[in-house]
Amino acid sequence: MAVNKVIEVGQKVRDFTLKDQHNQDITLSSFKGEKVLLSFHPLAWTDICATQMKDLERNRDTFATLRTVTLGVSVDSVPCKAAWSDSLEISHTRLLSDFWPHGGLAQSLGILREQEGVSERANIILDESGTVLVVKIYPIAQVPDIEEFIAFIQK
Repeated sequence: MAVNKVIEVGQKVRDFTLKDQHNQDITLSSFKGEKVLLSFHPLAWTDICATQMKDLERNRDTFATLRTVTLGVSVDSVPCKAAWSDSLEISHTRLLSDFWPHGGLAQSLGILREQEGVSERANIILDESGTVLVVKIYPIAQVPDIEEFIAFIQK
């Protein structure tokens, strides 16, 4: 099995288009001029992933003042993302489906757990031109510290 190298600080993320929970195309290049936080979670309908996505939603205004777009990403399908976001009452944060090709974005960033077919739990911050500023991979059972990323962006 080939193992992809995890994308590194200073590398540019290739442009991508994924569907969000509303079946709308979301394209990375449409956020030029804004930072982007790609918050990868393994699967919907799990408590830790729910907390991670609720943290994005709860801090939406803070990120907006920092000119940062937050995107939750997993390999779940669009209908799954739609039902999950409704159940979590997430109305502003875009939850992207990296469903097909299965985990394609996660794989291109070197964070697809091929054996399990899910991404790592990871936060990746991109600058206004799509260049990686931070990559942090967490243990699957750990909720990322959203305050850590807010503090980084504020610097």
